[in-house]
Amino acid sequence: MNFDNKAIIITGGGSGLGEATARAVAAAGGFPVILDLNEEKGQAVAEELKGVFFQINVAKEEEVQTAIHGAVEKYGAIHGVVNCAGLGTSTRVVGKKGVFPLDEFNFVVQVNLVGTFNVIRLAAAAMVNNEPNEHGERGVIVNTASVAAFDGQIGQAAYSASKAGIVGMTLPIARDLASYGVRVMTIAPGIFNTPLMAMAPQEVKDALGKQIPFPSRLGEAPEFAHLVQSIFENPMLNGETIRLDGAIRMGPR
Repeated sequence: MNFDNKAIIITGGGSGLGEATARAVAAAGGFPVILDLNEEKGQAVAEELKGVFFQINVAKEEEVQTAIHGAVEKYGAIHGVVNCAGLGTSTRVVGKKGVFPLDEFNFVVQVNLVGTFNVIRLAAAAMVNNEPNEHGERGVIVNTASVAAFDGQIGQAAYSASKAGIVGMTLPIARDLASYGVRVMTIAPGIFNTPLMAMAPQEVKDALGKQIPFPSRLGEAPEFAHLVQSIFENPMLNGETIRLDGAIRMGPR
């Protein structure tokens, strides 16, 4: 399945990996449907790319459902979802400030894991009604995990748990949706030059880049978008998580 003339939902599409994916969709003739909490950034990207924007919290059922209905109404159907929305924290289980607050753990899991599943299930319900293409495909779903799902560092208990959950549900959801011709994949990025990382001093970014075997630099958002496009275009990619990390294996710190 390619992007041409198809509406693709991108959560977190207002910046970083999501924005790069939205740009790749538009460049290939598709229609980016931007879902983001940040109205200013999300709206700006959607207007520039001649797509559409919905301000939503991915963990809120009614908000996601409204956005999906709006996209289907505008474009007739949606054929893909790329889940990039998420957040991270760094809190030790027991630290100088005391024990890890349970509310914080729940919040990270709610946004990263439950939010991703919420979008998957509601978008899949819309995509199963599509007419299949020549490969029998009705839609493609690409989720974003992290190498922290496998190499979680100190302070990443909540973040790693949420991302490992995304990895863990990839295969069973792919199996659930196989009879409908909807593929499900996950990308686990390493250290990428996102807007959050861009705020770090150059010496910090250089040091992080040197930890990556090859290429010894931070990943760039268009490289993530390139992999998303490759997943869409290759009908045999299904039920798997791909590490996009330059062969890095994170240490404990």
